[in-house]
Formats: sequence, structure tokens, C-alpha cells
Amino acid sequence: MDIIQEVLFKNNLITAFVFVGLIVYVAYIISDRLTQGRFHGSAIAIIIGLLFAYFAGIFTEGKQGVADIAILSGVGILGGSMLRDFAIVATAYGAKLSDLRSSGSAGIFSLFFGVILSFVLGAMVAVMFGYDDAVSIATIGAGAVTFVVGPVTGSAIGASSEIIALSIAAGLVKSILVMTVTPIVAQRIGLDNPKSAMVFGGLMGTNSGVAAGLAAVDPKLVPYGAMTATFYTAVGCLIVPSILFFGVELFF
Repeated sequence: MDIIQEVLFKNNLITAFVFVGLIVYVAYIISDRLTQGRFHGSAIAIIIGLLFAYFAGIFTEGKQGVADIAILSGVGILGGSMLRDFAIVATAYGAKLSDLRSSGSAGIFSLFFGVILSFVLGAMVAVMFGYDDAVSIATIGAGAVTFVVGPVTGSAIGASSEIIALSIAAGLVKSILVMTVTPIVAQRIGLDNPKSAMVFGGLMGTNSGVAAGLAAVDPKLVPYGAMTATFYTAVGCLIVPSILFFGVELFF
């Protein structure tokens, strides 16, 4: 037992990968068996991760959640800015501009319109809850874009860990809403062909929400919506911490 503990402590990053992998594995089992795929596994994994971070913070009385537990200290590295940004860049490499052009001007317009609309709505909610500094408002607004854009923006503009956590929660709520509401409204909005799926992915942007929502409508539409949703995240990471943040600074 001592040998196992020593190996886990010395290889804390590998231990963190195994820990996160188990959470994702369990999340997708829950998604498949309890929700028949309607509730995306990635969203369940995020909820489990947030719960672990919350209870670990209470247990250790620390400030880094699960990373304050010695054997899981590698989670702090795994969830750090370097590997996070690496994952975002890797996602962007999977997208092809030629595919985006096939969606036409409507698909390209939906990307920018979707990012800006989500940001503005998120920023308005932040102001309604009493936040009056540009950094907090922009970070929470970025979280409403997606739960990836939120922490990227927060790290770039110097937001506190509490505000970044709120931005992730905002993005998670959006993802859950998209995946649950999409099957209900699909017929009314004409979401039944590849082009409309591309526009929808560009407007909503959250990969997990779009993928799960479209899978419930028609699995054949998933690649089209997920493709523009990937570009949505890239556009959000580009313009939110820069152009949109500077816009918020003009008023706050």
C-alpha cells in the first residue's frame, strides 16, 4: 500500500489524468443509461467536477479545490492555463475553413451574432446581480458564451477564481438549456437540414449542448452543428477578452 501511495504521489499528473478519466467515464455511463444520451456526458462530467471541487474545498479548507488533496495535486497542473489553452488550440486545429464557407454568409454571420448576443445577455445578468467592475462583468458574460470562453477570458483579464467559477457555471447552464430545449423547438425553427444545423451551431456555440440537442433531433445533423460550434468557441476566445472587454470598459 505504501508503494502504491508513493507511486501516486510521485506521478501526480498521471494520477490526475486517471482521476479525470474515471469521472468522464462514469459521466458518459450515466448519460447513456439514465438519460439515453439526451443529457450530454461532458455536462455531467462538469457537474461532477464542480461538486468534487466544492466538497474538497470544504474538507481541506483550502483554495484550490481537489488540488489541495495531496494525492490529487496534479489536478492543479492538469487544469492550469497551459494545458487548457493547449486543448483549445487542438480543438481549433480540427476545424476547416472550407467547411465553414460551405455554410454560406448565414453561417459566418451566426458565429459573430451568437457570440456577441450571448456575451451581452450574460453581461446584463451580471449587472443585475450587482457586479459593477468591467473584469467581473466581462468574465461572466464570456461564460454565457461558453464555459470554455469564460475561464479563458477571466485568466486573460485578471478575474478572481470565484468569478471564473461563476462563468463556468453560467456556461454549464447554457449548455444544459441548449441540449434540453433543442428537441422541443427543432420543428418550429426548421432545424431539419445541414445548413440550418450549421447556423444553429453558430448561434448557440456550446459544443456539448449543440451535439446532444441535435443528436436528439437527428444524429446526422450533429457533425454540421458541432463544426460551426467549434468555430464559435475560437471566435469567442479571440474577440471576448479583447474587443468586447474593451467595450465593457467604456461603460464601467
